[in-house]
Amino acid sequence: MEWVRVSGPPRVEVAIDMGNPFLSLTDALLKKNGTIAATRAGAEDTYHIIQKRNISSHDFEKTLKKMCKEGVYWGTVAGFYVGTEYGVERIRGTRDWKNAMIGGAVTGAVVSAVSNNKKDKIAIDAITGAAIATAAEFINYLT
Repeated sequence: MEWVRVSGPPRVEVAIDMGNPFLSLTDALLKKNGTIAATRAGAEDTYHIIQKRNISSHDFEKTLKKMCKEGVYWGTVAGFYVGTEYGVERIRGTRDWKNAMIGGAVTGAVVSAVSNNKKDKIAIDAITGAAIATAAEFINYLT
């Protein structure tokens, strides 16, 4: 019996070299996360429209605005995270999981503070951001 390895779906990656690793990373992550967030918002609204069993131009316009807003928001958050992680890497002079942890903590705290949250919520969001970024970094090492 012969085993055949089946690869996943085809991947399409578009990378634009901006001449600076920081700008290139930020641009790539902003586009990926923005697209994911916009797609999620569109799928969510499509589900609600199907539940209502009718569609109007108002629904379409509302969905499009939501997709743009979510895409820009999460793309910006991702860009901020990558910029912070890259900055920490440059300051520390090493590339490891600690950069992701610090970048996640700073990003979580900043996003929370900009949302006018209280001190306790900002601290919780910083811890959550650090945990998610660190976990993602470890998962990246495994794959």
